[in-house]
Amino acid sequence: MDGRARETEPAYAQLARRLRDEVEAGQYSNGTRLPTEAELAEQHRVSRQTVRRAFQDLVADGIVYRVPGRGTFANESGRRYRRQLGSIEDLLALSADTVMEIVTPLHRGVDIDAASRLRLDTDLLYSVVLRRVHGSTPFVLTTIHLPDEIAAHVLDAPALRAGASSRNTVIGLLEPHLDSPIVEAAQSITVAPASEQVAAELNCAVGHPLLRVDRLYSNAEGLPAELSVSYFLPEHYTYRVTLRRAGH
Repeated sequence: MDGRARETEPAYAQLARRLRDEVEAGQYSNGTRLPTEAELAEQHRVSRQTVRRAFQDLVADGIVYRVPGRGTFANESGRRYRRQLGSIEDLLALSADTVMEIVTPLHRGVDIDAASRLRLDTDLLYSVVLRRVHGSTPFVLTTIHLPDEIAAHVLDAPALRAGASSRNTVIGLLEPHLDSPIVEAAQSITVAPASEQVAAELNCAVGHPLLRVDRLYSNAEGLPAELSVSYFLPEHYTYRVTLRRAGH
């Protein structure tokens, strides 16, 4: 951000940016409490309302958390993978700072539920199981299902072979080959216990509560092109979306 942009930046946003930089620099590590609203207001010569708004933004971004009666604390460095998702481009950008590790390579088999959700005339489809790692921490195990005609584009992709590790996403591998681009992802979020397979791959206990995120991707013609079923470790993942009123 250049100097001119910062001059017009609201006071709460400037303060939030300063605090974010301090947190990322490790100034409040090892359980150190951030200054109180009153302390920050006096230090930066702003109102307590300005400080409160800055804290609200940092909490929403997962940078800090608040404990009633104790204060505001930084999330442990590297503890959570944070990403704001609001578009297909955001999902493609997962390859920028995470690694995709193939657990079960792309293969053809029967999955009645997935085939039904993809609106296929057959129960046969292609599937691949992968986990995604941020730093050295695995935070999600995902099974991706593809119709035959979609999977045909990536059958020989090295990134989807057994044991492969790369900075890719399946949707990113597919995108250059599709006649009709993926333009929509219908998403549902629920809570589910970790199965034995998921627990083994994410290094958690069987039955551990997980965040299950299902996404059904559709192309510009409205046809389903990919179904992904993901299990996220909530202690290592923060999911944020921004909702806006239509027309604003």
